[in-house]
Formats: sequence, C-alpha cells, structure tokens
Amino acid sequence: MNQSPVLSNADANVSGVSGASAESQLNRKFGFWLFLSSELLIFCGLIGAFLVTKHYATSWPSSKQLSIWLVSINTFLLLTSSLTVVLGIDNIRQNKQRKLALYILASALLGVLFLGGQAIEYQHLIFTEHFGFGDSFGTAFFTLTGLHGLHVLVGVLWAVAVALRARHGAFSARNYTTVEMFGLYWHFVDLVWILIFTIVYLI
Repeated sequence: MNQSPVLSNADANVSGVSGASAESQLNRKFGFWLFLSSELLIFCGLIGAFLVTKHYATSWPSSKQLSIWLVSINTFLLLTSSLTVVLGIDNIRQNKQRKLALYILASALLGVLFLGGQAIEYQHLIFTEHFGFGDSFGTAFFTLTGLHGLHVLVGVLWAVAVALRARHGAFSARNYTTVEMFGLYWHFVDLVWILIFTIVYLI
C-alpha cells in the first residue's frame, strides 16, 4: 500500500497523465479547437468573397483552363495524406513510434507533392492563361488557394517536427496530445480543401 503512491507518481511522470497534466492537455485541445474555429471563419469569409466576385465578374475561366485533372490528382494526394495521419495516430496508440514517424513523414511528402501540383497550376494560369492579381478571378482565386497552400506548408513543417520528435522517443501510447493536435490541423486543412475544390472547380 505504501508503494502505490510512488508507483502512481512515477507512472504519471512517464505517461504524462497525472491530474494536472490531463487538465493541461484538455486545455490545450480546447484552445486548439478555438484556433481552428477562427481559421474556419477566415476561410468562410474568403469563400464568400470568391462567390460574390464570381457573380459580378465579366469574365471567368472555363473548367479546361482550370486544369481539373491536375487539381483532382492534388485532391487525391491530400486526402491520402489524411489517411496516413490516421494510421500514424493509430500506431502511436500502440506505442509504435517508428511507424508513427514513417506515416507522418509520408503525410509531409504528400503535402509537398500537393504544393508542387499547386505551383504547376499557378504557372499555367499566370503564364499560359494570363490570369493574375490584376483581374477579378486572379485576385479571388490566388488569395483563397494561396492562403490554403500556406496552411499546407505550415502543416508539412509541423509534420516533419513531429516525425523527428517521434524518432527521439518523445511520444508514447499515453502521451501523444501533440500528435493529435497535428492530426486535427491536417484534417482541417483537408476539409477546407474539399470545400474549395467543390466551390472553385466543380460548381
């Protein structure tokens, strides 16, 4: 009986699930949800501005000019990256840090490929179709998709940081709040892209 408090404290220090730590983790998650909510409001505002601009614009590119096939491949890459994030979180719940690192790095790679595809699309629109910030479509399109691309870049850097920490044993089956928060961010970025893809390219 005298040893139980000692064992309990030691276990809490290793796993990071003491009462104070658990409350801290909940506060971090709550704060992060608030952050994502504010980000969603920003994107909703930009999507609304895009729709208003489209309604009043005198000229608008066709689906062929927007390279739907390239954007569809990009969408597939980003959705696949969400799957690898889920697999990574599933593995850390089983205390498999090496597999967590591999899956998160795979997500980062898919994110880089997405950004590469977006760069090709931008090059096509600017130099071939001659759209830019000087016209209604260019202003609305590059602002909306460019901000999303910036979020993907932040996610890629965060993924690399998570993978490096995982390789050094920073996470465990009872202490992976940071990984969960990264997963929430990455899924949020993917969800926003689905909205953008539907509204900008399909409607």
